[in-house]
Amino acid sequence: MIYHVTQQTNWLKAKADGAYKAPSLSIEGFIHASSKQQVAGVLHRYYQNETGLILLHIDETKLTSPLKYELSPSVNQQFPHIYGPINLEAVVDIQPIP
Repeated sequence: MIYHVTQQTNWLKAKADGAYKAPSLSIEGFIHASSKQQVAGVLHRYYQNETGLILLHIDETKLTSPLKYELSPSVNQQFPHIYGPINLEAVVDIQPIP
């Protein structure tokens, strides 16, 4: 299982569009994801003071886009990167982030 933090409004748009595309997909070529253990650090580094966030639980075996684990030099950790849209069937749970 891998995880992705996003705004609730982005998820609602994905449901209407039939797939989830984070802004990073067009900018960097992939969607950032993380392991369960990395989620807290991601929230702390990039999402402080943001509201309306949710955590997508993604079953990587159901992804139709390529998944690669790559080093993030800023924290010296391997992170999962999804090289394409996230098909809705791969999202097996959605959790609000308080």
